[in-house]
Parts: sequence; C-alpha cells; structure tokens
Amino acid sequence: MKKITKAIIPAAGLGSRFLPATKAMPKEMLPVLDTPTIQYIVEEAVAAGIEDIIIVTGKHKRAIEDHFDSQLELELNLKEKNKTDLLEKVEHSTNLANIFYVRQKSPRGLGHAIWTAKQFIGDEAFAVLLGDDIVDAEVPAIKQLMDVYEQTGTSVIGAKTVTREDTERYGIIESSEQEGRMYKVDRLIEKPKLGTTDSRLAIMGRYVLTPDIFDYLDAQEIGTGGEIQLTDAIQKVNEATSVYAYDFEGSRYDVGDKLGFVTTTLEYAMRSDLKEELLPFMEDLIKRHQ
Repeated sequence: MKKITKAIIPAAGLGSRFLPATKAMPKEMLPVLDTPTIQYIVEEAVAAGIEDIIIVTGKHKRAIEDHFDSQLELELNLKEKNKTDLLEKVEHSTNLANIFYVRQKSPRGLGHAIWTAKQFIGDEAFAVLLGDDIVDAEVPAIKQLMDVYEQTGTSVIGAKTVTREDTERYGIIESSEQEGRMYKVDRLIEKPKLGTTDSRLAIMGRYVLTPDIFDYLDAQEIGTGGEIQLTDAIQKVNEATSVYAYDFEGSRYDVGDKLGFVTTTLEYAMRSDLKEELLPFMEDLIKRHQ
C-alpha cells in the first residue's frame, strides 16, 4: 500500500457567514490570534507527513497564495530591524510544504471542489482537510485517519458525536458495527431532516479517500442544496466496497461560524501569553453583562 503524501484543502467557499469581513478577504485568512485559520490546517497536514498540498481556491482568494509565498521586502525589513521572532514566523508559513493551487470556477459544492483537484491526485489515496475545523490533538487528526487507512485499505471519514439538534447541519453516519473508535459505515446521509435518523455520529472535516471516489464525482450529480455533495459520492463508494468512520481523538474547534470562531479565539488566547491580562478583563466583562 502506497503511503499517503497528498492532501486537498478546499478553500473556495464564499464565506457568507462572515460578511462583510469576507467581501474582499478570504474567510480562510481570518486569524485566530495572529495565525490565519488555513495555516492551522496546513500545519496539521504537514505534521501528519503530507508532502504535497493542493488548495482549491475561488475568486478573491489570492491572499491565500500570497500568505504561503515569500515576501522578500517584508523579510528584508524584519531582518534589518533585527525582529528575529517575527521573521521566523513569516518564513515558517513560506516553507511549510509544497503547496499548489487550482481554482473552482463556480461554487458547486464540496464534491465539485474535490473533483477539480483530480489531475493533481492521480491514481492514489489522498487526504482531505476542511478549513472550518481546527483540531488540537497529540497525534494530528488526519494522521489518525491515515493510520486506519493503512489497516483497512479503504476510505476513512473523521467523525464526532453531535447533539440531536445539530444533526441536520452535518453529514451523518449510520453504523451497526463498532470496534473502539472505528465504525463500519452502513449509510451516509447529507444533512438529514431532524428526526429522520437515530444516529448522532457526524462527519467532521477530515477524510482519507481512495481514488475511486472520482468515478462517482465524474458524474457531477446534484444533491442536497443543489450542490455536488462529497457525502453522496462516498456513499456510492461504500455501496461498492466499504468505508470506515473514525472518532478521532483531540479537541475540535468550529471556526466556520461566528460563535465558534470567537470561542476558538478565546481558547487559544488563554493558552498564550495574553492569559494574565485577559482573565481580569473577562471577569469584568462577565460582571458587566450579567
């Protein structure tokens, strides 16, 4: 079995939940403290041993490419002013990985975004990391899925249990066979209406997919929301072979909506050197708003 060395990071969404901030700036460049959310995703892939990353972008996403490119004028300025720490941070993002880009010309869904990277992937298994989920884990979440793939040789989906009320926000996994954190998938349902499934096991932004997924994405079938859904294609792979889900270890932070973004920023701020000054402010803030 060939080692997984390639990953796709879809970053072509319109970011409508964060308008007007995302009118001109990519949602993926919104920072948690001083680091754009997409950099956390790239760093996870690199920590898992991924060598080549393709980022699927769209219109007005040029800032992502600029962020991971070298900025010679800025680097020279920091060097001349002996700002070593800042220089290291700037150069770190430039040297993280081999990063390539392909543009999704219209927002036709996650399945279509993955399909646009087909030529880059070729005939090998690959990882997918979605930018709305930052995962803090001792072993990178995508590496946990890659390890399961090495055991099973089949596609693996990252999963977490959600509240019953939240099931209609996610792709839901139905399974009747579980071993530890691993589930054999019976059926996948994209954003089911509340009460139509008993499962609360949700797909959570990390995948290892075998190349046969493109056999189904090639059909460009329209699913929920009028888009080409990745979940639908994975379900067809599951019907032909088998797909597993894995409840990965680690804390998952949802930066895809405003509340999740704010709480994630607070969490990371409390781990930083801002904690000592932030705590009294938060205590005062709570008193003022009770």
